[in-house]
Formats: sequence, structure tokens, C-alpha cells
Amino acid sequence: MEEEGLSIDLVTKQHLLKAGLSPPEADVFFDQLRVILFETLQSKPRTWQRISQELLQPEQPFPLHQLMYYSTYRDWDTTTLGPPLGWIPTPEIARQSNLGRLLERKGQDILGEKYRSPTESLPELQRWSAEYPEKYFPLVWNTQSLVFHQQPRCFLDTSNEADPGGVWVPGASLNVAESCLTTKGSKNDSSIAILYRNEGEDGSPVSKVTLSQLRANASRVANALDALGFKRGDAIAIDMPMNVHAVTVYLGIILAGCIAACIPDSFVANEIAVRIRISKSKAIFTQDIIRRGGKELPLYSRVVEARAPLVIVIPSDGKSSCLRLRGGDMVWREFVTRAEHVSRPDEYKAVVQSIDSHTNILFSSGTTGEPKAIPWTQHAPLRCAADAWAHLDAREGDIICWPTNLGWVVGHLVLYAAFLNGATLALFNGSPLDQEFGKFVQDANISILGTVPSLVKTWKTSGCMANLDWSRIRIFSSTGESSSVDDDLWLSARGGYKPVLECCGGTELGSMYLAGSLVQPQAFATFSTLGMTIKAFILDYSSNSYPLRRHGDIFQRFHGAFYKAYGRSDDTMNLGGIKASAVEIEQICNKAHDSVQETAAVAVQPPGGGPDELLIAAVLKPGFNLSTKELQKFFHSSVVSNLNPLFKVKAVVVFPEFPRTPSNKLLRRVLRVECAKIVNSKQRSRL
Repeated sequence: MEEEGLSIDLVTKQHLLKAGLSPPEADVFFDQLRVILFETLQSKPRTWQRISQELLQPEQPFPLHQLMYYSTYRDWDTTTLGPPLGWIPTPEIARQSNLGRLLERKGQDILGEKYRSPTESLPELQRWSAEYPEKYFPLVWNTQSLVFHQQPRCFLDTSNEADPGGVWVPGASLNVAESCLTTKGSKNDSSIAILYRNEGEDGSPVSKVTLSQLRANASRVANALDALGFKRGDAIAIDMPMNVHAVTVYLGIILAGCIAACIPDSFVANEIAVRIRISKSKAIFTQDIIRRGGKELPLYSRVVEARAPLVIVIPSDGKSSCLRLRGGDMVWREFVTRAEHVSRPDEYKAVVQSIDSHTNILFSSGTTGEPKAIPWTQHAPLRCAADAWAHLDAREGDIICWPTNLGWVVGHLVLYAAFLNGATLALFNGSPLDQEFGKFVQDANISILGTVPSLVKTWKTSGCMANLDWSRIRIFSSTGESSSVDDDLWLSARGGYKPVLECCGGTELGSMYLAGSLVQPQAFATFSTLGMTIKAFILDYSSNSYPLRRHGDIFQRFHGAFYKAYGRSDDTMNLGGIKASAVEIEQICNKAHDSVQETAAVAVQPPGGGPDELLIAAVLKPGFNLSTKELQKFFHSSVVSNLNPLFKVKAVVVFPEFPRTPSNKLLRRVLRVECAKIVNSKQRSRL
């Protein structure tokens, strides 16, 4: 931005006109700005807080928001002060948050003389929670709808020296799906469990599913599974969009004591096949097609191509399908009628198991090309709900929306965040890229909206969310990729400058290890705290304490305990919020054209920050001289056809040979730097 070097006190009416205001608007804005500057002269964060809350409006041109933010924080010393603050909680917001209420109620007892106030004491509470997790978790669980059929003997048993991590809540038994469907507090049978709308139904009211309806439908699924002969511990796959049917099936599988093996609906047949094989799934729920972005994408045919076992096919319109099924497969209507073998098909006695029993299987791409199966026990859903309670402030009365899929960890996070904390889950069945999704956010009165940075960048670039009222949103959240300041600034502005709470976790952990909170100031594209009960250490290559972690995700720690993510550093990359194996991409690209000798897939962050982009480095066989544009076309087509249609090859760089170690290991980090230099140089030359 041209005005990044301009100090806020030097902003003139001409600058405001250039940023997109009309002359009358500029006159009023300028006069109000001068008053704020006079009253907040000594505090840049206070100046920005007043400007963002009192002057800036969502529909004003984004260059004006950029001008105000960057000019306010000109000459801000990040080294000594930490990153510039984008949002500061008022004492009232901090006190009314889940963590704030906990601190006001228990802070003195927990922290003693160290307790000061909710806005000052979170670092001490976080350290206490990491030291005494067995005391912290019960405080959270008491606020949630957990149904323990057998109470734990204790919360942490460290009596076995052979198990240094101890055993959590030993002896406890429950069914976490039953807990999702139970009533507690102000949550009753008529409470709204799910709000939803299908793409193409923009003019229709938002549809509702009550808690009693969801319980009845999930019970029918569980009863039908019993009728088909499935047993406790059987894996049953789900490969479909995260809509009402998918959530119902998921809960029904767990109610029946089975295990939900969740596969992203964007994967091609061979990727579906390997996940079915690894999970040993005995059946799979899917749709005939996916309706998304005005297109009809095949799904059942992909599942059949993957040679799946019994397939239960749900019509995409929820009504009927003219699809001809493979012998032995069945449509949804036929499946649910199997529940009628019992006198009360809408009721089901949940299969109660130990807390260490498995509920679902997720998959994460490794560096070897074979996806890793990650089984979740009933601990993980409890952890998801506890993290959402603390770091997303999920509570009764909230309406939570996060466009995602049950094939990814966020799908499970948002499901348990809503159901175990007494909130409503909001589902849009369609593409989240267009205004239809934004109108659903408006019409459903979403209060917590989760995002992925690449999604926000698309909204910002297209301008599709203009003229929508997102004022009822009180919290934005972002995960899955590295965020950029500009994108977070735009997102926060859309809701009238509400906080963007960044969170980063792991599928294996089932938890957030870096996050934000409502009792702390937030800086755009950064994390303000370690996750509750988490201890973290940043080490260099010699295992010494260091401000930058270079294995897996790269993080930098700033003054004030802020952290910033810079993407992946190993052979696994993050593309559009989807973890992908570099080796897996390379195996596909190596076969894309006869000219290719070898390839290396690298993820590079664009110069302005934000989500990683996929670059393919290539070495060609002697005698071939294809252009990078031709190679990009071949590589992109192969990746889309054989791996994931959501992946995009941003650019191709040709090398005579790849940099390697003396033992012939690819120096991927060196290659990534060289690719970034070449691509950025080409981009600059076009400007």
C-alpha cells in the first residue's frame, strides 16, 4: 500500500479522498479523526481502537481501513512492543467471556496473590492449567453437557512409573454422541441444534433442526446399523459434504459404538480407496452428487471406483435420486427403514464405553505418501469442546458456523464446540466462496464464524460479501494456514471490527496448542496465548532455546508472548487448509509428461504473507525443452485428476539439477528459497 509510510497525524483530506471517500464524507471523517488523535495522542493502540470502533464502517472502501491501520502504527517497534494490536477487549467483554467468568469466580482461589483481573491474569491461568490440568478440566466440564455413566476414579493417575504421562480420567465411561444430544442448562428438546440452508435456496428461510429431532434421526441411524449387523468397534466411513445428513450419520455411528472413518469429499477415487483400506471400513455413507458453486460433481461414482464396500447413498437434494446403484448398495430411504425392526426406531440406548474407546478416524498426510490414520478416543471430543470453550468462547446461545468437512479436524472441532457447549451448529450446504454463503451468515445470525485464510482472501478479492450485515458476529476465528495482516484486517472490518482469534492445533492432538482469547488484546495474523494446559518449547537445530521453531510448522515468538505462523518447514505442505504430502504430489507429477526426469513440490508463502502456494520444481530429461507454462498445465491437470481437484499449481520452475546433500538427499529448504526468488522476480518484472 502506498500510504504505509504515512504517519496518522499527517493524514489529510486528500488522503481520505484517495482512499475512496466522497468529499462530504472526507470532511466529516477528518474532523472526527482529529478529535480522536487529540484525545489519544500518547497511545497508538488506543488510537486504533477508537478509530476502528467509532469511525470505520464495514462498507467503507478497504483502502481507507488500510490507511488508518498502517498510518496509526507507523514506526511501531515490533521487536520491543510486539505486533501492533488489532483489537482490545473492553473490561466488560473480558469479564463476560468464559475465561473471564472463570477468573472472576475462581481467580483468587487458583492464583492467590498473582490474580489481578481477567484482562491481566490469563498468562498466570494458562501456566496454572498446564501445571494442574487435572484441576482445570473439571472446571470446564462442569459447564458442558457431558454424561458420564461411570465417573472417573480420579482425573490423572500417575501411579504407574512405566507410563510417565499418566492415565487421564481412568475408569470413566460415556458415549460422547449421547452427550451431544442430551439436555442441560437452558438446552432442552425444543432448542435449535442445527440451522442450515442449501445452495440455490437463497430466498428461503433458514431451516431448523431441534435437539429432539436430531436425537431421533441419529437414533434411527444407530438402529439401522444394528439391523444390518454392524457391531461395536466396526469402522464405517463417511465421504460427503458436512451437511445435516452427514452430522446425523456421524452421531448415529458413534451412538451405536461404531467408529466413523471420515474422508474429505474432494478426494479422488484412489485416495478414497486407500483410506477405506487403512481404516478397514465395512460400509460407507456418501451422496449421489455434490452441488457446489452451481455445478454438479460426481461422488457416488468415485466411491464405487474406489471399490468401496456397502455404500449407503444419500440424495444431494435430500429427497430422491435417479442414480442406478451398484448391486448390494442401498439408498438412504431404504437404509433408514431398517430401523423399524424395533418398536421405537427414534430412540436408542447409547453404547457406553470407556473413555479410551475409539469414536472416529481422521487422516493426515505424512511425508512418505501414505496417509496416516489418526484414531480418536473419547478424550479428543472433550478436548475439542474445552478448547472451543476457552479460546473461541463458545457458549449457550451462540450460533457457530465454520465451512469445512468431517474429513478434516475442524469439522469435528466445530461439531463438538457447538453440541457440548450448548450452542447451535450452522451448516451451509454448498460453496462458501460466494455471496450466498455470506447471506446465510447474515440470515442465520451467526455469532462465531470460522474461516480458512485462503477463503478470506477470496472474499476480499472478489468483493462478494459487500452490502451484507455481519454485525451479529462477535468472534471470527481462523486456522489451517498462515494468515496475512491485510486479510485479517479485512475480515475484522466486515463485522465492525470484531476480534479474529487465530488458532493452531493438530489432528493427532485433537487440541489447540496456540490460540487467542477474549481476555487479551489480539494482533492480526498472530496468536496471543498458548492453548490451555499446553506447555511448549521452541528449539533450534541444537535443541537450544530459540525464538523460531523449524520443524513442522514454523513459528516466531514476539514480545508479549505473541506468536506468528509461517507455514510448513518439512516435506508436508498446507494447501488451502489441506495438509498434503510433497512426496505424494511428486509421484503424480513425475508421471505427468514424458519430458519429466524428476520433480519437487514446494509450498511458498507469497511476498505479502498469507496461505502457501504450490510450486513445482522440475528437472527435464535431455533433449526436452518444454516451457514452464506447458509444464504447469500438465502438472496441474495430473494433480487435480489424481489427488485433489482443490489443489492449484501456481507456478513451475525448471532447474538443470536439484540441490542435494552429499548423501543425495534433496535440500528442499534450499530449493524452496530458490523457487521463491525466481517466481517473485518474475512477478515483479510484470509490474
